[in-house]
Amino acid sequence: MAQINKEKINSIIATDCGSTTTKAILIEKVDGVFRLIARGEAPTTVEAPFEDVTIGVRNAVRELEELVGRKFLSGDEERGLITPRIDEKTGVDLYLSTSSAGGGLQMMVAGVVKNMTAESAERAALGAGAIVMDAIAINDGRMPHQKIQRIRQLRPDMILVSGGIDGGTISHVAEIAELIAAAEPRPRLGIGYNLPIIYAGNKDARNYVKDILGHKTDLRIVENLRPVLEREVLGPARHEIHNLFMEHVMAQAPGYNKLMKWTDAPIMPTPGAVGLIIENTAKQENMSVVGVDIGGATTDVFSVFKETFNRTVSANLGMSYSICNVLTEAGVENILRWIPFDIDPFDLRNRIRNKMIRPTTIPQTLEDLVIEQALAREALRLAFEHHKRLAVGLRGIQQVRDISQTFEQTSTGETLVDAMELGMIIGSGGVLSHAPRRIQSVLMMLDAFQPEGITRITVDSIFMAPQLGVLSTLHPEAANDVFQRDCLIRLGTAIAPVGEAKEGDPCVTVIATLPNGQVVEKSVPYGSIDTIPLAEGHADVVIRPARGFDVGAGRGHEVKAQLEGGVGGLIIDARGRQPFFLPSDTENRIRKLVEWYKALDVYPMDVLAKYVKK
Repeated sequence: MAQINKEKINSIIATDCGSTTTKAILIEKVDGVFRLIARGEAPTTVEAPFEDVTIGVRNAVRELEELVGRKFLSGDEERGLITPRIDEKTGVDLYLSTSSAGGGLQMMVAGVVKNMTAESAERAALGAGAIVMDAIAINDGRMPHQKIQRIRQLRPDMILVSGGIDGGTISHVAEIAELIAAAEPRPRLGIGYNLPIIYAGNKDARNYVKDILGHKTDLRIVENLRPVLEREVLGPARHEIHNLFMEHVMAQAPGYNKLMKWTDAPIMPTPGAVGLIIENTAKQENMSVVGVDIGGATTDVFSVFKETFNRTVSANLGMSYSICNVLTEAGVENILRWIPFDIDPFDLRNRIRNKMIRPTTIPQTLEDLVIEQALAREALRLAFEHHKRLAVGLRGIQQVRDISQTFEQTSTGETLVDAMELGMIIGSGGVLSHAPRRIQSVLMMLDAFQPEGITRITVDSIFMAPQLGVLSTLHPEAANDVFQRDCLIRLGTAIAPVGEAKEGDPCVTVIATLPNGQVVEKSVPYGSIDTIPLAEGHADVVIRPARGFDVGAGRGHEVKAQLEGGVGGLIIDARGRQPFFLPSDTENRIRKLVEWYKALDVYPMDVLAKYVKK
C-alpha cells in the first residue's frame, strides 16, 4: 500500500471501471473539508473494438477537465494522469481506481465441510469482492467426477481452498487438492500462466497440498481460515485475493497493465471497495449498518453486525438482465401483492420478459414504474434473505453457557442480522438512487428489509461508494467527508413497532419536538403508515408503543430519542413485523396499498387513480 503525506493531499481523482460505464470523480479540499467538485463518465472500453480500459478512463477524466476548466491528463501513455499537482490548474495529488470490468473477480471456493470451512472460505471470497461461482466440499452430495467436471467447466479466476483446523484432518484436505489437480483447471483470462490457488487450511497439510498442486498451479499459502473451530481468520486470505486480483486478473485484462502504473494504490474490485466504505460508516457511526447495491444483473448486500462484516452476491437477482430470475424466484403472486391495481398475471409476465429483452429501457408510464418498483422490492427481499443465511455465527463450535443463558434463543449458525439492532440502511443502484420521488426508495427498502425499532434510511446519490471505498484505505477522513456530505442522501428515520393486532387497533403514538420548537403528535393505528415532516436537522422524539408492541425498549415501553430527518421526515411504520400486515384478497390489498401510497405521497394519486379503477 502506498504511503502518502495526508497534509499534502488537496486534490484527488478516483475512477470506477464498471462493466458498461467508467465513472470519474474529482474531490478537493474546500475550507478544510473534502468535497465532491465534479463527476464525469464514459463507456468502458475493455472489449472490442478498443480493448484498452485506459481509453474509457481518459474519456471520463477528459469530461472532468471540461467541467472544471483544468488539465489532468498527461500526453504520456505510461504516466496517464499528472500527479502530483503542478499548480492550481494542472494535475491532482492522488489518483485511485476500482474495477468490475470484464466480469469482475470470479472465484470458486473449497472446504472439507460445506457449512463450516467451505462457508468460511465463501465469506472470505465475498468479503474480498468476488463473485463465488461454486463451493466444493467433501460432503456436498456430488460424486468426485461431478466435482472435477464442475471445476473444468467454470474456469474461475482463482480458487480458495480451506479445510481442517490446525492439527486436524489431513486426508480430506488432500482429497480436495487431488480433485483440483485431476481437473487441471485453466483460468478464465490468459492461457500462458497457471491458475492461482490460495491454500488457507490446516497448516499440517501444507506439504501434502504443495506436492499435489505446487507444480500444476500458482499456489499461495496463507494462514488457516479456521485455525480453531471457535475462531475465523479471514484477513490474510482476503489480502492474498487482492494481490492475485492485481497480479493475474487485472494484468490479463486489456489495458490494465497501463492503468496499474497510473494509480497511487492497487486497483480494487468494485464490490470490495464498497464493502470498505460500509465498514467505515459502521465504525464512524458506531451502529449496525446494512448496505445494498441493486444492479442490472446482480444484487450485493453488505452488513456490519456485532463488528462483523459480511457480504453476499445474489448473482441471479437484478433489474434488467436477471429480471426474469426475480420473477421465477419470487413468484408472480409476490410481485402482484405490491401493485395497487388489478393486472392480469400473463400481462405482468410479458412486461417482465420485455424488460429482459430490452434491458436498458426505463419505465415510460406510471404503471410501468409501479411494476418495476414491485419487482425491486422482491429482488431486495430475496437478496436480503440470502444474505441472512450466510451472515451467521460460526458453525460447529461448542458454546459454554451459564444458568442465565439457559433459555436464550441463540446458537451457533444463527444469523447475525438483527432487525431491531439495525441502525442504518444504505441503498444504491439505479432503481433506488434514481427513483423519481425519494420517498419511493424509502418505501421499497422498508418493504424489503422490514427494519424494526428505529432505523435511519439513506441512499447513495450517484454511486460514489466504490471510489470512496478505495480512498478510505489511504485517506479515511477524506472518504468520510465526501460520503457523509455529498454521497449519502438522508431519506429520513423509520419508526417501526414490532407486534401484532387487528387492523385499526392502537399501535403507536409519536410526539416530536421539531427544530423550530413546534410539537407534532401522531397516533398511528395498526396496519397504517404516516409521517412527520422533518426535511433537515433533528427532532426530540418520544415514542409510546401500545401494549404488546416493541420499539426497542421492550413491549409497551416508551423510548426517547433524538432522530434525524430527511426527504421523507420521520416515517411511522405501524404495519407490523413478523408477520407484515398486507390483506390477502385483491380488493382489500389494493385499498391498503393506495392508502399507504397516499399517506406518504409516493405516486401522483391523480394519475394512479386511473389505473386503480381498472
